[in-house]
Amino acid sequence: MHIDTERRRLFLDPSDPAFVADPYDAYDLARAAGPMLFWEQYGHWCLFDHAGVTAALRDRRLGREILHVATRPELGWDEVPAHLAPFYDVDGRTMLEREPPVHTRLRGLVNRAFVSRQVERLRPRIASLTHALIDGFERDGRTELIASFATRIPVTMIAELLGVPFGDIDRLLDWSHRMVAMYRIGRTRADEDQAVSATQEFVAFLQTLVEARRIAPRDDLISRLIEASADGDRLSEDELIASCILLLNAGHEATVHAIGNGVRTLLEQKLGADGTIDDATIEETLRLDTPLHMFTRYALEDLQIAGQRFRKGDRIGIMLGAANHDPLAYPDPRRLDPKRAGPAHPSFGGGIHFCIGAPLARLELQVALPILFQRLPGLHLAGEPLFADSYHFRGLTALELAWPVS
Repeated sequence: MHIDTERRRLFLDPSDPAFVADPYDAYDLARAAGPMLFWEQYGHWCLFDHAGVTAALRDRRLGREILHVATRPELGWDEVPAHLAPFYDVDGRTMLEREPPVHTRLRGLVNRAFVSRQVERLRPRIASLTHALIDGFERDGRTELIASFATRIPVTMIAELLGVPFGDIDRLLDWSHRMVAMYRIGRTRADEDQAVSATQEFVAFLQTLVEARRIAPRDDLISRLIEASADGDRLSEDELIASCILLLNAGHEATVHAIGNGVRTLLEQKLGADGTIDDATIEETLRLDTPLHMFTRYALEDLQIAGQRFRKGDRIGIMLGAANHDPLAYPDPRRLDPKRAGPAHPSFGGGIHFCIGAPLARLELQVALPILFQRLPGLHLAGEPLFADSYHFRGLTALELAWPVS
């Protein structure tokens, strides 16, 4: 890592093993030199302080989409390579990648079936699934938690919510992992080809499932989205399928990391051993080791932020993980403090793109983590946690745990 303070340039390989294991020292140095630096490896400016991040998330001059206000020639962009068109055709139709008025319409239609009261009714099912998973490894005295627990809860719940058959869950995981590789720096042509094939397989699968639900609706999200698309304000077939893919991918990827990071944090900081893990503790785990560290926006007009001028179309990195460790917002930020006062963490984003799945993610953590610690007294780390080289996501590839068995 190197910072050119005069030119406000950050040189940092996000795949560096030291950074993968612990990015927070680097964030502290960047924030002290910033609060905004140009990250050379990404080719855009990034905000590292809490005040700047939270303001940018709500700044309507910044957006996830830019081609609604500028053309590719104006921006100096090449056309999307032909081999990537199938991926971006789907990705570009999701609410996450759109701005008003299209975003407003898409989010409104999806939100009808994804509001908190719909999610809350899943509490008993999350609890029963959590117990069932623990039943599968409790007598072993040890488990690798990411595969046996952290992955299974969110993917099962989002699949059931949407109405995807249980037997297809492993296919969903495979498609999701291949698709999200597109968002990582340094992706290869092989990564791109895998993401495109996963997209095409995912779309074909959902087309068949949507057609089945049109013929025989059920009490699931896909059926409700079809019903919503039949009203005056419609979801097109392509928008419906893109929305389902977004909900399936985003509905489990980040939550897997949140569960793994949360359990590791609680064990390392010696909290939760008696199973009394309240909602405030869950929020602190989300702040202390959030599963998404960078969210990007485009400047929708010429503007100035933190003393830096931007032209329309410039990209800006909003560093959620760095904001959550800003000592001006959270004194002693590396300590997990359930009684911490201060601003709400931005781990789920903010503004019009605040994570639509936040109620479900929070509920899964609030239910699953206390049950895990209650069921496995003496739970402890049984190996060095292994973090994935998958920045801007922050998550574990393996978390070996053990506990005494009588």
